[in-house]
Amino acid sequence: MKHINRWGLMRNIHAENISEHSHQTAIVAHTLALIERFVFGRTDVNPEKAAVYALYHEASEVITGDMPTPVKYFDAQITAAYKKVEKEAENTLIDMLPAALKAPLSDCIRPPASYEKTLVKHADALCALIKCTEELSSGNTEFSDAYQSVKSSLAASACPSVDYFIQNFIDAYALSLDKLLEK
Repeated sequence: MKHINRWGLMRNIHAENISEHSHQTAIVAHTLALIERFVFGRTDVNPEKAAVYALYHEASEVITGDMPTPVKYFDAQITAAYKKVEKEAENTLIDMLPAALKAPLSDCIRPPASYEKTLVKHADALCALIKCTEELSSGNTEFSDAYQSVKSSLAASACPSVDYFIQNFIDAYALSLDKLLEK
């Protein structure tokens, strides 16, 4: 995972690989689940499960590589074809596992429908917003359109923990360590 870079169609000031991205997504998914539980009182949300699902959410890209979002969602046929390739890559990874680990890791690589899985999707999008924020704060205006697109998508998510995260944490990603410590 550390050898597969993200954001391949854009000039990056700070390179990001899918290993780093998965780790950051796990932290954000865990935080979203904690917000759901402790801010909004949803005791049915499992923060640890959200974090684990996020750690594995890009596992198939070990085989497929990172497909840029504009290509992946260019049209319905490409999206469907890529989803099929992604599923085959997940199957390949699961088939490579020792028998005793196939069932438990299968749920990590291909998690069942759940609120935690939904939070991982939101966390993935928040990490895209974080990446755009960091690139913009470093002077890379190439991320301006992506920032607006991701921010609009997140606003439409109607997820209270996403809104809470944006209101309370997103601005910090544009700050230097010195500025962050001043707050």
